[in-house]
Amino acid sequence: MGDIDEAIDRADQEAFTREPPKSVQARVNFLIRQLKTTKAVARELGVTQRSVERYRTGERKNPPKPIADRMDAAVRARWQPQVRKRRRRQAATATGITVETRAQFGYTAPIGTTDDGRFRRLTVHLPPAYAQRLFDAKQQGAGDQQLREIVAEGLQEVYFKDGGRRAGNLEVAFTNIDYFDVSF
Repeated sequence: MGDIDEAIDRADQEAFTREPPKSVQARVNFLIRQLKTTKAVARELGVTQRSVERYRTGERKNPPKPIADRMDAAVRARWQPQVRKRRRRQAATATGITVETRAQFGYTAPIGTTDDGRFRRLTVHLPPAYAQRLFDAKQQGAGDQQLREIVAEGLQEVYFKDGGRRAGNLEVAFTNIDYFDVSF
């Protein structure tokens, strides 16, 4: 996907209360418990069923890097779903999310004001409503552009308009992202 999607996934993984399995054998056993069959695990990892069986018994311990990366991603995607779900629910209903970014912000503003885009580094806490919209959009398979629009709207309202206390006609464009991170 892109910057924002990856940042949400990173923040999601920070929710782990226990580390996922480390050894190849433990990871494969975990995946087999989750997916129920060695055939399903083989399909997920893009290897043969026999390879999965070898990893499971410990006969093979060092998969090639692409397979190890796919295995790691598959385990992390399924690791502690209740912990991640609880943390997302808390962010969406009570605590909100914190966005840290360095990006170019452009403006559509009234005549007589500057609308030149420039790079800014911001760390802004967005209210729970924006966290809920981000999580819902991500769950529905929204693209990075749609996620950017939600974040831009949140930054516009909270940082630039200060919750409606200033810059009433300002429209913010969030482009040219140099760095982006989310925490919740």
